[in-house]
Amino acid sequence: MARYTGPKCKQCRREGMSLCGKKNCAFTRRPYPPGEHGRSRRRRPSDYAIQLREKQKVKRLYGVLERQFRLYFKEAARQRAVTGEALLMQLERRLDNVVYRMGYGHTRAHARQLVKHGHITINDQRVDIPSCQVSQDDVIAVRQKSHKNPEIALAAEAARAGYTVSWVEVDLDNYTGTVARLPMREDIDHEIQEQLIVELYSK
Repeated sequence: MARYTGPKCKQCRREGMSLCGKKNCAFTRRPYPPGEHGRSRRRRPSDYAIQLREKQKVKRLYGVLERQFRLYFKEAARQRAVTGEALLMQLERRLDNVVYRMGYGHTRAHARQLVKHGHITINDQRVDIPSCQVSQDDVIAVRQKSHKNPEIALAAEAARAGYTVSWVEVDLDNYTGTVARLPMREDIDHEIQEQLIVELYSK
């Protein structure tokens, strides 16, 4: 399966925001594009370049590749809802993103690894597919055998004093969470202009 294996923070610097979720992201120290001319690029980007960068930013934020992202967009375009919002809602409902939002993964990449290694269950059934879409009333939990995993415990402890997802009722003591409702546009805390992505794919 194809996946990006290069430096994560290089993508953060290219997109102009921290995408990796790390506290020591390189973007905080060098908030300009990578490369020899990163600081000196002053030419105004074209409309196409702005749309492309927004698409790349969202793709890299959720950790999906181009083919899968296009499939998400086609599915969103078939729905009656606003296409851009429907696209973001599909990405938010990915299992790896939900595990990250619940606080059991330090980053989305870490949450994806937990899912692929079989640490996560949905309704008491082990699921190892990061792109699995959660539904309302689903119960997402860390397997009993994985409660002593030091990385999961450390991430859960950090989540106690930090951000928690508003549309999932999280029980950090028991390593579980219940999807109280499906996510809405206002639940996404990142600065995303989804209309630019719709314009890009509509050409």
